[in-house]
Amino acid sequence: MDVTEITTKSALTRSRIAGVEYVINPYLGCAHGCKYCYAGFMAKWSKHHAGSPWGSFVEVKVNIAAVLERELRSRRKPGAVMLSSVCDPYQPLEARYRLTRQCLSLLVEYGWEIDILTRSPLVTRDLDILQKADKARVGISIPTDDEHVRKCLEPHSPPIYRRLDGLKQLHDAGIKTWVFIAPILPMSPAKLCEAIRPNVDYVLIDRLNYRRRMEQVFRKKGWSHALSDAYAAETEARLLDLLKDKARLV
Repeated sequence: MDVTEITTKSALTRSRIAGVEYVINPYLGCAHGCKYCYAGFMAKWSKHHAGSPWGSFVEVKVNIAAVLERELRSRRKPGAVMLSSVCDPYQPLEARYRLTRQCLSLLVEYGWEIDILTRSPLVTRDLDILQKADKARVGISIPTDDEHVRKCLEPHSPPIYRRLDGLKQLHDAGIKTWVFIAPILPMSPAKLCEAIRPNVDYVLIDRLNYRRRMEQVFRKKGWSHALSDAYAAETEARLLDLLKDKARLV
């Protein structure tokens, strides 16, 4: 993993995601290296790693908290922000650099609405800050219940049981929690729903949108069925039925 410290000129970025006003990405690149990740295109914006494989580098925006504070001061009223859209704000380097934590402290101080999406239980480290927020939600990405699938497609990400433990800690602490089942990977819908339902306020579901990219590895692993529209539709329907009013499609 190639780690490079960089500086940034902006922290808050206007979002193109429906329902999201701003995003903050404290890192360029992501050490989790999920093979299906849509954010691989971000490598082309790097001065240091253009063309490098996604998951092989992380650029750390060491000044992002100072930039964010300046931007927050200049705004007349608080807004809503998501951490993060093209990286995991709690990837392993966050334990060392604490950039996400610094940004959260500022957002709470200035009264911003906070939404977090991560696949790491490291987010529980910042419960002390999240509990002070006027409005905070934390989403955990759990696209399968199958640890073998996770090891193959998300090789450097936290195990599923640790994500579930983190989800429970957040829920027990009074934080609004959600789970992102995206993309729909090979799974047992019943087992996944049983694991997440007690500790989640709502669930978002999205299909595997980059099937051609994943075709070779899915066929090699014997998961060809999971590339079909029929599998996606059947699994979607089963998840929606099991989760009832807690679930909706993206």
